[in-house]
Amino acid sequence: MKVAVVILNWNGKNFLEKFLPSVFACNSSLAEIIVADNASTDDSVEFLKEKYPQIRIIKNASNGGFAKGYNDALKLVKAEYYVLLNSDVEVSSNWIDEIIKIMDADKSIAACQPKIKAFDNKNLFEYAGAAGGFIDKYGYPFCRGRILDTLEEDKGQYDDVREVFWATGACLFVRAELYHLVNGFDEDFFAHMEEIDLCWRLKNLGYKIMYCPSSTIYHVGGGTLNKTSSKKTYLNFRNNLILLCKNHPPQYFFLKLIWRMKLDAVAGFKFLVSGQFPHFAAVLKAHFSFYSNLGTTLRKRKALKKNIKNYTTTTVYLHSIIADYYIRGKRTFKEIDLEDRFL
Repeated sequence: MKVAVVILNWNGKNFLEKFLPSVFACNSSLAEIIVADNASTDDSVEFLKEKYPQIRIIKNASNGGFAKGYNDALKLVKAEYYVLLNSDVEVSSNWIDEIIKIMDADKSIAACQPKIKAFDNKNLFEYAGAAGGFIDKYGYPFCRGRILDTLEEDKGQYDDVREVFWATGACLFVRAELYHLVNGFDEDFFAHMEEIDLCWRLKNLGYKIMYCPSSTIYHVGGGTLNKTSSKKTYLNFRNNLILLCKNHPPQYFFLKLIWRMKLDAVAGFKFLVSGQFPHFAAVLKAHFSFYSNLGTTLRKRKALKKNIKNYTTTTVYLHSIIADYYIRGKRTFKEIDLEDRFL
């Protein structure tokens, strides 16, 4: 098939029951639907065999998280495009064809995402991707339609096709050839921000990441780890440091890394004084993990550098999104979307 829609599942029978009907109802004639199971211990696989015998099931040997789970499964999938789709997503009509049309027309596009709105409140953008992802100069990710924890109402303000910095892993369209060219996701991430790392590596090779507003999906979010989980905090802080260290251009690299560490210290202190001790401990654990594995990360950086002619800073926000949000009170993308603020 031209397109393989691959849903990674881990003990998610409830999500499969709820959301697979929309995936089938809105499926494209271009696409095959595949479920990659990450060694689930519930009866997900049995449910699929009984209710959806037409679905191809790939059984991974272990639960290696989002990154390894997809890497293992996609080695067995042949298609021109992969669509990595979370199991907690409701799709809408033409959600596949609209994006494939854009990618077919421009071979320099490596990956693309749809408009992502909240399943529980379909007027709002959803946290994990919204209307396309960006990062600031210190590596903090944010989205059009979602700055830190503030979600915007969708009023059509982001209905333009636009190049972005990263496309969400909740619904990631990516050229299969390029996915394998860069060896897929970095499995050391386990989960969270591996898609940003993948997009940054593709951008550093000269490819574009896009957002397509005419394709819309609705995401529950937090199906495996919700935002109150200290493990999620640990993974986000650790992986963000790895992401920055691996991919940042040489210019001001160590200075940016030092500033990022200072900002993380402020975040940790905020957790501490607000009584959120598990999250404070998670930030400390994240930094100790990053430092202890710094040699490995720097070796990855060196290996990646061999294939980079020009580091890209396209669509990087030149200021601090943290300062804009907490000090300047800017809560929406429109407030910071000025010509001199993005490369």
